[in-house]
Amino acid sequence: MLQKIDGNSQATLAPQRVAPLDRARTLVILLVLLHHSVVNYTYFGNGDRMRWLGFDLVVLFNDSFFMAFMFFISGLFVRDSLARKGSAVFVRDRAWRLGVPFLLSVFVLVPIAYYPTFLRYHLPGTTDFNFLHFWWRTLTVGPWPSGPAWFLWVLLALDVVAAAVWLAVPRGIATLGQIVLAVRHRPVAAFVAFLMFSIAVYLPMRLIFGDGSWLEPGGYPLPIQTSRILLYAGYFFAGIGVGAAGLRAGLLAEDGELAKRWPLWLGWALLFYAAILVLVYAKYNLIDLGMPPLIWRTSYGLAFAMFSAAMVFAVTAALLRFAKSGWGLLDMLRPSAYGIYLLHYIFIIWLQYAVYDYSWPAFAKFAIVFVGTLSMSWALTVALRRIPVVARMI
Repeated sequence: MLQKIDGNSQATLAPQRVAPLDRARTLVILLVLLHHSVVNYTYFGNGDRMRWLGFDLVVLFNDSFFMAFMFFISGLFVRDSLARKGSAVFVRDRAWRLGVPFLLSVFVLVPIAYYPTFLRYHLPGTTDFNFLHFWWRTLTVGPWPSGPAWFLWVLLALDVVAAAVWLAVPRGIATLGQIVLAVRHRPVAAFVAFLMFSIAVYLPMRLIFGDGSWLEPGGYPLPIQTSRILLYAGYFFAGIGVGAAGLRAGLLAEDGELAKRWPLWLGWALLFYAAILVLVYAKYNLIDLGMPPLIWRTSYGLAFAMFSAAMVFAVTAALLRFAKSGWGLLDMLRPSAYGIYLLHYIFIIWLQYAVYDYSWPAFAKFAIVFVGTLSMSWALTVALRRIPVVARMI
């Protein structure tokens, strides 16, 4: 593969498949399934009456990094795709791969997924709404949720911005790549810089808006968590910069300094997660449950941002370091991972609805939901990918 970091003159002969990065993307999608499978059995939410505190720790762990990491992974491949296709074709292809699935999700998949929630809180005999009535009311009256499809529209918007940058500032993305190349042999410096960057793009927004605010223009299914707008955009463009420096070289080299120090990044991530746990404990046991004081909100924002940054380094480095090891499940899931992401919410909510009335332990319910969702969404994706037009999309 030919690759020079010199703006729009870059040449890329063919798209690369980089196994560790494919596994990173697949791993995050598995974490999404895990997250949605356990959240109904936590004390955070108001779901099933059977709950387990351990699931709260899983939700807190995932929510503090995994979507930002997904934006980072998505950004890694943008520079090569722009160099290969040009801005217009790049945007057209992203609209096909992201925009069309988003529309199918919000108009079809998400209403099917949320119908059990309607059935749970509107018992038979209290309403004459069948599914078609529910679907029409969702689209015309609301609320009109997007479910996990919110990621698609935000990623598409960021892709459009990246394509505009590629056109308007030809050397802009190349400059990002040069910055990353400058620290390829100094991973500790890169780590510290990324920590500071994460704090800068997250902490001010967190302090202004809090972490529970969602921006949803006009009530349409285009939501994004307000405090994380700059975090997601920042990680996406950080990924573009790392990808511009090379998908097999620089920081992403399998035998590079970043990969060799994966225990260090993991250690810092666990330390920051421990800080998050201490702060959560303090909030619910030592602080009045009203508005936490500024020092608590600042401390939590710092711990969140640093944990998110450390996990990007830890997961990426571990997958690079052990690239030649066996990753059977992740490799088997890779071709279907995107389809699983799009379809899983239907099975998650319907299975949670199916086991709701039983007094089974929370872990038993989770196991049924997680295994059932993974197997059925995987099988359905494999079947759908036999249709050529669908295979080109997912």
